[in-house]
Amino acid sequence: MSKKDLLTILKELENVIGSLALDIWQNPQIAYEETYASAAQKKVLSDAGFLITDSIGGMQTAFYAEYGKGHPIIGILGEFDALPGLSQSSKPYKDPVVENGPGHACGHHLLGTAGVETVLALKELIDQGKVSGTIRYYGCPAEEVLSGKTFMAREGVFDDLDCCLTWHPSTSNVVQNYSTQAMISIKYRFHGVPAHAAGAPHAGRSALDAVEIMNIGANYLREHLADGTRIHYAITNGGQAPNIVPDEAEVWYYLRGSDRDQVEDMLSRLHDIAKGAALITGTSTSHELLANCYHMLTNDTLDILNYRNMEDYPMESFTSDETAYAAILRKSMDPKLIEASRRQLQLDPNDILPTKNFYDVKLKDSTMPGSTDVADVSWIAPLASIGTTCGPIGTQVHAWQATAVFGTSIGLKGMHYAARIMALTAYDLLTEPALVEQAKAEFAEATSGRPYQAGLEESILAPGTERKEQLI
Repeated sequence: MSKKDLLTILKELENVIGSLALDIWQNPQIAYEETYASAAQKKVLSDAGFLITDSIGGMQTAFYAEYGKGHPIIGILGEFDALPGLSQSSKPYKDPVVENGPGHACGHHLLGTAGVETVLALKELIDQGKVSGTIRYYGCPAEEVLSGKTFMAREGVFDDLDCCLTWHPSTSNVVQNYSTQAMISIKYRFHGVPAHAAGAPHAGRSALDAVEIMNIGANYLREHLADGTRIHYAITNGGQAPNIVPDEAEVWYYLRGSDRDQVEDMLSRLHDIAKGAALITGTSTSHELLANCYHMLTNDTLDILNYRNMEDYPMESFTSDETAYAAILRKSMDPKLIEASRRQLQLDPNDILPTKNFYDVKLKDSTMPGSTDVADVSWIAPLASIGTTCGPIGTQVHAWQATAVFGTSIGLKGMHYAARIMALTAYDLLTEPALVEQAKAEFAEATSGRPYQAGLEESILAPGTERKEQLI
């Protein structure tokens, strides 16, 4: 039985892959700067015989590794960027390794490395002649700023995929059969005239005034937007000193909505507000589009396949030491958040590290409040995602507790389980062509013939190359 062989291979890979994940965890780098993780993963894959395609879209850390030939072509998405300011040791209390340094509080060192483990195991079956087709691992930068995969998609590197699989560290084993919000990230800059704020204020034109007037307009816009939409902003440049009329100011906006059409409409209205703020203050304005990602498309065929493999090959229980560590870590968490998560998953109060599997068909038409550039890929090929238990119930990603637990055996156990399920599901797709065709037929119906078009135009370049601002 080849699935049994696959599980044996995965087990043999655990020590090497676990060391790779912890190595990346100990060397965190933020979006577009993930040179350490990218190089480490490429070396492992290259040494195993994978063909590496590097520097996709001009991004030095973006790559894909390919093995095999012919169809089906099954993609596995990986990520490896850390978050700023969330450095933390694996101790169950706050203990930054580098004060204000980056840390893997979203577990992307696990996310990408599980993908490496998956394709290495499948490669062995290809070599043994037990499966045929092509497997491809994508090392994707900058998910945290929601644009790495958009730049990669614009290059067409996902276009020939038959199906695609991914996952994310979680606090339960769950089929992620729900959508995410479309999102635009954009900075507005205002350009005025400096002057002495006391001696000659009439000679100045305040760029900061324009930012503040724009924010007022955006806040009045909120009541006229559809339910579930979001506008967040931060003033990233408000001037240098109170006694100088600021001639430069900047505000950074996130716009979220249920689909691309909704956020594009919000953007059009926000552009008008920026023009009005500039007109009122006698300044000029420009903008820089940083991200523009789609909402997620789900795929029942792949979701059900993932769930069947989760049920057939359940996760091992956590040890008493792992449970004791999780209990200590939870003392630093908000009890209300822990209880809300417990009730949502219908867990026993003593179930700190759940290993049972969740698949709620009622979630299919729902949308979670967050966004991800994984959604762009879901508009190019059938895609499915799972979450696995990498931390105790109540752990919030983008918090120091997540950095801590994701650097322990708890995080590694969840990572290996994710690799197992992705490998098993990929095996099913490689050996049963009817499943691939079913997933693709469902994808064609979901997209209704609407082709993917990257939300970032060719003139917008990835960080590390010159960006072009657009006057409005």
